[in-house]
Amino acid sequence: MHAFDVLGDPVRRRILDLLADGERPAGSVVDVVAGEFGITQPAVSRHLRILREHGFATVRADGARRIYALERTGLDAADAQLERYRRLWPQRLDALHTEIARGARARRKDA
Repeated sequence: MHAFDVLGDPVRRRILDLLADGERPAGSVVDVVAGEFGITQPAVSRHLRILREHGFATVRADGARRIYALERTGLDAADAQLERYRRLWPQRLDALHTEIARGARARRKDA
């Protein structure tokens, strides 16, 4: 699965948002996500598994609890895929700046 396929799902993005604040027990993730999206615990578990399998999250045992945390591998893969396009951004931002300045000059001239 492509990194953007993983990130394209709003449930998985919400889980990553939760994990960005620090480690969380699986039960806590389920409580928040199931409540917000109206999905079952097994559905949340499937999303957590997808995040683990694709390098976006890790899990560790803490007694009977499972503690989830962000994993950089998946995020780094998504960042690498964006790098191809990121080099175009400065050119486009420069062009936008030029158009804004041109519009400002035109408004001053008309005023």
